[in-house]
Amino acid sequence: MNICVFCSAAELDSVYTDAAREFAELLGKRGHSLVWGGSDSGLMKVVADGVQEAGGRLIGISVEFLRDVARPNADEMIITADLAERKALMLDRADAVVVLVGGTGTLDEATEILELRKHGMHAKPIVVLNTAGFYDGLRQQMARMEAERFLPIPAADLVTFADDGPQALELLGA
Repeated sequence: MNICVFCSAAELDSVYTDAAREFAELLGKRGHSLVWGGSDSGLMKVVADGVQEAGGRLIGISVEFLRDVARPNADEMIITADLAERKALMLDRADAVVVLVGGTGTLDEATEILELRKHGMHAKPIVVLNTAGFYDGLRQQMARMEAERFLPIPAADLVTFADDGPQALELLGA
């Protein structure tokens, strides 16, 4: 499978990097390819390192203004003109999506992918890896949206939440 991972390019605490590395190593050992934002810094680097060291393939999709931080030894690196093109290409190249911890960019990517799924624009599974309860608030918000009829389909049909890497891959059937 080509598994798209949205995550931070920031340097983060080991509680997040350890979980991301575990997930990445499992992804690589199982022969999957990583589709990611192409950055060679922060959590993005941790994930790419873990996948590559475990034998997985790297498909980076960066953006022109971040070209200087793109990973030089990815198996494939695509540079897009803007963030919208980047997100569209990441989804196009992916069989499934996993959302790791991140900031506003990661949240933007996740919500766009959820919105597209809600409207039937894709049927790719989406799993949020909820490391150390980072996305508890999002899970609660999704439940409220469903309960108050802001979602036309059950939240569980849009996204599932995993507590660790093995569970995330299990939910993807990977």
